[in-house]
Amino acid sequence: MKSTTLHGKRIIITGGARGIGLATATAVAQHGATVVIGDLDQQAIDAAVVRIGSAATGFTVDVADRESFAAFYSTATESGPIDVLINNAGIMPIGSFLDQRPDTYLKAINVNVLGAMNGMHIALPDMIAAGSGHIINVASTAGKTPVPGGLAYCASKSAVVAMTETARVEFADSGVEFTCVMPHFTNTELIAGTTATKLVPVVEPSDVADAIAAAIDRPRADVFVPKAIGVILRTQPLMGRTVRDEVSRRLGAYNAFLDFDAQARAGYAERIAK
Repeated sequence: MKSTTLHGKRIIITGGARGIGLATATAVAQHGATVVIGDLDQQAIDAAVVRIGSAATGFTVDVADRESFAAFYSTATESGPIDVLINNAGIMPIGSFLDQRPDTYLKAINVNVLGAMNGMHIALPDMIAAGSGHIINVASTAGKTPVPGGLAYCASKSAVVAMTETARVEFADSGVEFTCVMPHFTNTELIAGTTATKLVPVVEPSDVADAIAAAIDRPRADVFVPKAIGVILRTQPLMGRTVRDEVSRRLGAYNAFLDFDAQARAGYAERIAK
């Protein structure tokens, strides 16, 4: 059943040509929304627009570059104001922190943190002036718990969690909604070569997309995918570090980003290094 709340909304999705972004663009378009995809890869954008159909348009953007994001936003809003901005673009370098090059962890911070911050800073004035709007930042469960081998990624996603919550409080009277989406292991190329944690299933991009669509329909501050992971992460602080670390080790969470198949991950690592 199509959501009447999403019907007619104009939605920007960064990182919208692949993975969670593409699944979300497809889902909201099916609910009657108009979607503007932003991505670095024009070829992937073109393929995504063809796949989604007439409800979608797409343009290149480097979210880490404020001027590029501003130009993208200006183009996206030529046909009318945006109702929802989904800051989804992100990269996930993994492996021992001391084995990573500085430009690798800097890129993770620039794309994951500055990308979302740029989007918020550019879109918020129009939303506040209109007294309505919705900003959705896609973080990760890695922003709520330590994952060895993901130091830069965890740091960046923790920042996204914090900035979303802080914006929610700072602009509480503006009429703008803020949502932080925190997926667990999702079946996209970001987890290529890794082994998922035990007991908690790998989710599909469509699962995250459905959760995002539901959050647009009925705004919530936090969205965990799957929902069960939210219960786990909320109770972790009550365990104490010793118990938490032991449980995480037994679930395989502390090896997932250290012991991985580098060959299976080579294609993704090469793409995000460009």
